[in-house]
Amino acid sequence: MRQVLAKAAEAVVEDLGPLPEADVANLRLQYRDLAATLGATSPTSNGNGNGNGNGAHPSFELTREQVNAFRVRLLQKVASEHRPVDGRELARVLASLEELTERPVRPASTEFTQRLASPDALRAVVEMAHDMRSPLGSILFLVDTIRRGQSGTVTQVQERQLGLIYGAALGLSTLASDVVDAINGDRLLDGERIPFSITEVMLGVCAIVRPLGEEKNLVLNTVFPNVDGRLGYPSALSRVLLNLSTNALRYTERGSVSIGCTEHSSTLVEFWVEDTGRGIPDSVLAMLFDGFRPGSVGIRFSSAGLGLAICRNLIEKMDSRLVVDTAVEAGTRFSFRIELPPA
Repeated sequence: MRQVLAKAAEAVVEDLGPLPEADVANLRLQYRDLAATLGATSPTSNGNGNGNGNGAHPSFELTREQVNAFRVRLLQKVASEHRPVDGRELARVLASLEELTERPVRPASTEFTQRLASPDALRAVVEMAHDMRSPLGSILFLVDTIRRGQSGTVTQVQERQLGLIYGAALGLSTLASDVVDAINGDRLLDGERIPFSITEVMLGVCAIVRPLGEEKNLVLNTVFPNVDGRLGYPSALSRVLLNLSTNALRYTERGSVSIGCTEHSSTLVEFWVEDTGRGIPDSVLAMLFDGFRPGSVGIRFSSAGLGLAICRNLIEKMDSRLVVDTAVEAGTRFSFRIELPPA
């Protein structure tokens, strides 16, 4: 085994690339010493090839990359010899390589923490949120398909369970979207206003949140405009209505949730989302639009109140403001007015 290790060390040196002769000679000696050490009958044996005779490992200056290269060459050399090999001995040698590396492998938690502390931390968070949204969107689509019986008969118990799954997945998907939009949500308002259909935007929102309302036996009402085609930012409008309606359905236990719009002039349109839920206590209203709130302030909204903060930001960027009318145990109404010229 020691001869095989020595040959592997020489093979590794040959692949080191163009290095000064002194460095090549130094690395060759290090690999040979490493080979001799690993060729001992025990990693801590006394005087049997470990290079120091006192049972301790010699101090190597090899990097992890170099030791990995040594490992690969070692296995290739062993395989090419076509000779019987003691599997336990080979396993011991490979395990010893980990102990003799210059620096230990950093745990994944360390790598993750360092990246979050780096200048590209925000990009890392956005990438993770993006990665979450795609599979969650697939879950929402598949659960809704199964729940509606398009894949076979569904019992009442299964329908109830699928509704709970849909609600949980929608909550996670909304949170992932909140993270993305909290960091670069202004992208929804990039460019010039484009023609769009208010009805299409509202129907798209209803299609996403309707299963959540059905699971809780809530009525979902919609009020559409008289003039449908408008010029504006449909992605931003859809994002706001989706956040507001999701919140309304999540915190309403009985009654209804309504999504609608009212035309106050040829260009001024008011959008609103109202519910028959428990209302918002005064203690929560004071910090309702804070991005992060202490969890003890109330049970109507989660401690990470990104959704409403994003809504307010987008609405303000469209030259409007988000108005809240609420009464405890009577319900809540969110509304905003924006200029949308007819298209």
